[in-house]
Amino acid sequence: MRTVVVLEGDQTGQELLEEALRAMHPDVTGVALAFERFNLSLEERRRTSNGVVRDAAKAMRDAGLGLKAATITPETRGDVGSPNAIVRELIDGSVILRVGRRLPGVRTVGGAYAPIAVVRMATGDAYNALERREGEAGSLDEVAYREDRITRANCRAVSEYAFIYAAKSGSTVYGGPKWTVSPVYEGMLKEEMDRSASRYPGVGYQPDLIDAVYAHLVNLHGEPLVIPALNRDGDCLSDLVMQMFGTIASAESMLFSLSRDGEVSVAMAEAPHGTAPRLQGRNLANPLAMLLAGAGLLDYVGTDAATRAAQAMREGCLGAIRDGVRTADLGGHAHTTEFTDEVISRMRTSLGS
Repeated sequence: MRTVVVLEGDQTGQELLEEALRAMHPDVTGVALAFERFNLSLEERRRTSNGVVRDAAKAMRDAGLGLKAATITPETRGDVGSPNAIVRELIDGSVILRVGRRLPGVRTVGGAYAPIAVVRMATGDAYNALERREGEAGSLDEVAYREDRITRANCRAVSEYAFIYAAKSGSTVYGGPKWTVSPVYEGMLKEEMDRSASRYPGVGYQPDLIDAVYAHLVNLHGEPLVIPALNRDGDCLSDLVMQMFGTIASAESMLFSLSRDGEVSVAMAEAPHGTAPRLQGRNLANPLAMLLAGAGLLDYVGTDAATRAAQAMREGCLGAIRDGVRTADLGGHAHTTEFTDEVISRMRTSLGS
């Protein structure tokens, strides 16, 4: 029996996590799973000074599987900060994968048709930068400094995974950082992309600058793409890509810890959206991304039954949308629990559970 480490969260994020866990229940999937839960609510993180985050990360590293709810990141300096950054560091997470896919009957933007995957650096870059200010606060003489850092190991992990994923999905590796204005820093990722391209000659490769990538995305021609990116570039880019397919709730977000040979040693799944406090308790939020996160995690359980359950969950989600069972963000009237109930019903039919 495999154990899934469950990282509980805040507000609507926690409510949607519970929906995913309903669909992942062994009675539905037929997959023997144990769920070890950790309370990563803002209150508990403050109470334990992030000790609960460190405990959850250790458990996930041991189990190899994690499912995380959206959590609040406080804006005040000196507060507990983002649990995501801590988890990524402690499990040695190197790659985040988000794939925008067409939803049945949902209008896309900019000609988006074929899947677009963003393979993003999970640590380093702007989100782990050292920052400081000098001079009188608020004066025109005040200067802000930031010291970013990336490693060749992370650049290689991003580029290698991008080409591996492109080879499996029949996609073209497209884009890259702004290496022309930053040949030393951002150029390191471009060097690793070129290296990976030579190792995978059968994969289409079209390097381009990040600003050109944004321009290209509004004028697509239906080709499936995989876009490798630095940490902050990928964060911004993936939000745009998700929305191009109709909603930021259209896909899961996968965090991987990779071995030197590119094998996944730890997989953590979550929704790419936030805690949506305005929707808390209203039973209106779209659980699609969290359900797809559950399906994405089942793919890494390592059994045929789990793989079948993952496929049934995806087909249940897309089938429900196709047949008009949609939440308000997709133009429908279904409540959160109603959509999940429909997906579970379809899963039971498919799996005979």
